[in-house]
Amino acid sequence: MTKRPGVLIAVGAAVAGLVTAAPPPAAAGTGAGPAAAPLRWTDCGTDAHPRLQCASVSTPLDHDDPSGRHITLALTRVPHTAKTFQGPLLVNPGGPGGSGRSLAGFVASTLPTAVASQYDVIGFDPRGVGRSRPALDCVPQYFDPPRPGSVPDASGVEQANRNRARSFAKACGEKYPDLLPHMDTVSAAKDLDVIRRATGAARLNYFGYSYGTYLGAVYAKLFPERVRRLVLDSNVDPEGVWYDDNIGQNYAFDARHKAFAAWVAKHDSAYGLGGDPARVERAWYAMRSAVAAHPAGGRVGAAELEDTFLPGGYYNGYWPRLAEAFAGYVNDHDEGALVKAYERFGAVDAEGDNGYSVYTAVQCRDGSWPRRWNTWHNDAVRVQAKAPFSTWNNTWYNAPCADWPVEPLNPVRISGRNLPPALLFQATDDAATPYEGGVAMHRRLRGSRLVVEQGGGNHGVTLSGNDCLDTYLADYLADGVVPRDGGSRSEADAVCAKSPDPTPATGRTAKSARSAESAGRGGVLHRLLGFRG
Repeated sequence: MTKRPGVLIAVGAAVAGLVTAAPPPAAAGTGAGPAAAPLRWTDCGTDAHPRLQCASVSTPLDHDDPSGRHITLALTRVPHTAKTFQGPLLVNPGGPGGSGRSLAGFVASTLPTAVASQYDVIGFDPRGVGRSRPALDCVPQYFDPPRPGSVPDASGVEQANRNRARSFAKACGEKYPDLLPHMDTVSAAKDLDVIRRATGAARLNYFGYSYGTYLGAVYAKLFPERVRRLVLDSNVDPEGVWYDDNIGQNYAFDARHKAFAAWVAKHDSAYGLGGDPARVERAWYAMRSAVAAHPAGGRVGAAELEDTFLPGGYYNGYWPRLAEAFAGYVNDHDEGALVKAYERFGAVDAEGDNGYSVYTAVQCRDGSWPRRWNTWHNDAVRVQAKAPFSTWNNTWYNAPCADWPVEPLNPVRISGRNLPPALLFQATDDAATPYEGGVAMHRRLRGSRLVVEQGGGNHGVTLSGNDCLDTYLADYLADGVVPRDGGSRSEADAVCAKSPDPTPATGRTAKSARSAESAGRGGVLHRLLGFRG
């Protein structure tokens, strides 16, 4: 594991002294690769994004058989308005399984107008997702509560979860035998090139969060000459696809849960759970034991409780509402508070069923997973001893891969040969994509620049209210400038201070604080990114 940054180069005020110019853009419209039918955009604006347009594009199910069966990808666009046109900017929220159609409007409206107006900002639902057709849904209502507990601390719990995961894999194989062999990141990356050709652009601009960083990096590996600008925020470790990456997540989410407990302890006057973080943690695990025996409201058992608090590991803007529910249950025996929090943060709807089906289909296909259950069990027991918050929950989330009906592929070896400088962003305390993964991606993408949010713990850090990070992003998209190379002794090329932690949403401030969580840039972004992505 790479050490976290110690002495890093400072972020100065004179941007000109910190940046170098990337190569100038190629003229759009010359289109590398086979011709594709032009996109037919129709108006589909919303109150929030009135200029939004929609289209669809046909792509081969099997890119090795382009004349065979085709599937359809759903797209959205906010078209450019400036005289200077820099081409399409494809945006992806992660997953795998995340819908990107809503992300286009957010990115176009949150970037500085002078920058966004130079791009056609395009969102898309990847193959199998959302409004793309066909869309996967292996087992509807798979996460309906209450499920068996995650931690096998009672007779039959592990076998019950094992049977659920095996039945999910079997159902997917029976329902989608023709699709599953083509649900993988390489196929999705080739879909990006179909979209590029359909726009008429010679080269592609790409902006991905979370798993979207891996998708973008795979595209760059396959088509380096077709990449113009590449922004990767909250980077997947390309060396751990995907079993090892998930083990790394278990440790990181546990650390982030401890940070939540410390924040609750710091605000003991608001929540009354004690001023000692260890005491707060003990209270949380006692709550988990209590709902395991008697699910709150008949719905929120131990697994659902973990699902509810897991989003706090992605975004600390959720901490005040989670702390309120936690305190309400512990101090006032208010089961309704937990049920409301579960419905807000943990419950899975039909969109979530679709997302999980695509998640498993892609992750199980992308790389090898242990086939012997003893390996999973022994690893979970070992990690659980040090990271008890979500280890078993995450194990069961990925367990269908132990019995996946399609043979795995070999992971793509990411490299940055022949690429223009890519711009990477990473928070040091990110749980979903731990910091070490950002450093690994930076090293793999030769010539890339890494901007670090020192002490930040959120997953997805740009366009979330940190002006320092957003300035680097805007400068890169506007003019192709990147931070000066930090040199071989430094993991990061630029460092920004973390965004402030939230304040408790209690008393007269509660309503306004909840409104800020829902309407602020961070809250909007993290709803679009979703969880587990």
